[in-house]
Amino acid sequence: MNAERQVRVLIADDQALLRGSFRMLLESAPGLTVVGEAGNGAEAVELAVRERPDVVLMDVRMPEMDGIEATRRLCAAAAGPRVLILTTFDLDSYVFAALRAGASGFLLKDTPPADLLSAVRVVAAGEGLLAPTVTRRLIAEFAARPLPRRTPQRTLDGVTAREREVLALIAAGLSNDELAAELHLSMATVKTHIGRLLAKLGARDRAQLVIAAYESGLVTPAG
Repeated sequence: MNAERQVRVLIADDQALLRGSFRMLLESAPGLTVVGEAGNGAEAVELAVRERPDVVLMDVRMPEMDGIEATRRLCAAAAGPRVLILTTFDLDSYVFAALRAGASGFLLKDTPPADLLSAVRVVAAGEGLLAPTVTRRLIAEFAARPLPRRTPQRTLDGVTAREREVLALIAAGLSNDELAAELHLSMATVKTHIGRLLAKLGARDRAQLVIAAYESGLVTPAG
């Protein structure tokens, strides 16, 4: 991403102290600017329309409109922002719902500051980002509550054998570097495969590819 480009961030959290802390952290970092704060999901949607942020830091549990519904509305827009979900609870049952709604990432509020700043940049650049435990939680969600509309193979028409292999490894939580090492491919080739998967599956980012891998039946949750 162009280092000179400012990433515009909107903070949505019902706790004013947390919003202030996030603002101070984000504005202390080069290339990031906070364009607004919202105390609930409805305010977040309204501010996002007006300010056009690149990334929304979205709390889950907020009054009037929760972060899941706000995420759904924002991500339904043609040029909507990327949404990075922040929560206090790693066991939050909303993880899966947030990703289904279109969120590009999910982190805990106690994530180290440097990791949070990195996450904002990663999501702004179009990558999906999941906290280390989230992929496992996502898998567990599929195992515990299979979706009634889950239709095996419905999304994988036209996906090559190599692309399916890449998709399965993405669902296992491997990074691009790990994918390249595992498959003995160059980084450029890995990115090409991921780009083609995004296009073929109509996915916004890596987080959505994880969901597609499980919904298609390509990967089956253990247990």
